[in-house]
Amino acid sequence: MVLEFIYTQPVKIFFGAGKFEGLGQILEELGLRRCVAVCDPFLREKLEALREKLPGICAVYSNIQPNPQLAGAAAVAALIREREADGVIGVGGGSTLDTAKFAAAIAHDGGTAEEYFRGLRPFPAAHIPVVTVPSTAGTGSEVTQVSVMSFGKEKKTINHPAFMPAAAVVDPLLTRSVPPRTTMITGLDALAHALEGYWSRNHQPISDQMAKEAVRLVLEHLENAWRDGSDLQARTGMSLAALLGGLAFALPKTAGSHACSYPLSEDYGLPHGEACAFTLDSFVRLNADERLETLCRQAGLSDAEELARRIAALKALGGLRTRLSELGAVDLDKLAHDCAVHPLMKNNPVPMDEAALRRMFEKLA
Repeated sequence: MVLEFIYTQPVKIFFGAGKFEGLGQILEELGLRRCVAVCDPFLREKLEALREKLPGICAVYSNIQPNPQLAGAAAVAALIREREADGVIGVGGGSTLDTAKFAAAIAHDGGTAEEYFRGLRPFPAAHIPVVTVPSTAGTGSEVTQVSVMSFGKEKKTINHPAFMPAAAVVDPLLTRSVPPRTTMITGLDALAHALEGYWSRNHQPISDQMAKEAVRLVLEHLENAWRDGSDLQARTGMSLAALLGGLAFALPKTAGSHACSYPLSEDYGLPHGEACAFTLDSFVRLNADERLETLCRQAGLSDAEELARRIAALKALGGLRTRLSELGAVDLDKLAHDCAVHPLMKNNPVPMDEAALRRMFEKLA
């Protein structure tokens, strides 16, 4: 076997409880003096209070939607220009981090947000630095060059070096207030990142090792984090799992579960992580091979079937939706078609056409 691969990870990572308190020093190290902070709505008060300690934060934007809208990124880009900011800080979940990354990429290039979204204008090679601070354990967006953005109901995953953060500050203390349901949804998103990065057709050895450890950490810590949000050991384990999951899929990219998540989010309103988890145990069974069996054994499981059962049990524990009947009237033909044509489906190790996807969804009716 001839082995060839390229691995790149330029994000400087600051990991550990209390690291957020050192944000001022990190900004100074990066040479950032005027930053627009982008945050989840419930974090706005915290960020406004932080401005008193950190004069480097010149404005705070918090109008972020669960499936981030292009209008939000355009508004942040305008704020960057208005305040003559030299950096952006994203504090929150994946929607916030993706908005911050998109806005920083386009702020000084002159085009409209829609032109970049539609591919009518290329993203610039240079952009102002972004510091990502995840407040949930799941997205992995803090270390990827991916931004998931919506324009109305149209949702796209855009992968471009312009979105790569300069630094990530991963502080498990910030995740302790995340509600149980969100903890489960984001945790299963991290598991999907790790598994799909591992079985993606583009997988490579370094990403594989991070995927294996991320899977092990999720299985060890997610239930405990769900049961007791103040459990710092569980929160730390999940923050590390999310970080490694992001690193695991950043280059190989995700596959079948994520491909199916887009129609499930766009047409039936499932949050991103819940939409990924909806089919994850199904894809574990479909993609089971010796590589996946090896991962399962290393994670302390007997086989892929036990992994699928563990995922189903976690979904039930968290109260996530698992049947199509829970989503209202579902057009099965359209759902199967939209999942089959999504570009990420090409990364799945087992080819999945409309007929195969329809059979999978029929079992989830």
